Amino acid sequence: MLRRREQSRGIRMSELVETADLDLDRDLFLRKLVRELAGTLEDVIGIEAAEGYISTVGSSVGRWIDQSYKEALGTSRLSAEEVGEVCVDLKRRIGGDFYLISSSEEELVFGNRRCPFGEAVKDRPSLCMMTSNVFGRITADNLGYARVELQETIAQGHPGCRVVVRLKQVQGRAVSEREYYRAFDPELADGP
Repeated sequence: MLRRREQSRGIRMSELVETADLDLDRDLFLRKLVRELAGTLEDVIGIEAAEGYISTVGSSVGRWIDQSYKEALGTSRLSAEEVGEVCVDLKRRIGGDFYLISSSEEELVFGNRRCPFGEAVKDRPSLCMMTSNVFGRITADNLGYARVELQETIAQGHPGCRVVVRLKQVQGRAVSEREYYRAFDPELADGP
């Protein structure tokens, strides 16, 4: 009805489309796209396999982010304190609200009040592999090792997230923990 009335007053369809009140932008589109992709993977191949695929992507993204921070900070290696700060900052930059609960020689414990995926993360636990892998990859590539446990996540219905990144390798680990090792250390490589 609105369309006919506006067209009868000489307003072109392109103007109506351009001025339509829609909640649609690039960020929302990409979050929806990733949510649907994760959901399709979870439905077709199962959550565990979907987590594997998303882990692979997260690892690549983690390396890219790690390298970006090291270049910006003018360093080849981050300390444990710097790793914690980088993890909080990167989540802030992409719309999360992560914060450091505690930091010790053994572990970094993060909290989160808002997921970068927004509402799109609900009921998509495989998306949490992005956090696990990005935090794990950055930590391991700088400190040699990381074991990440997603104790609570918004995707699982918790009001926030609790992520523990263990910095020391010990005997035994919970099934829910993922281990990460330094993939390549140019400082230890023999060169010509």
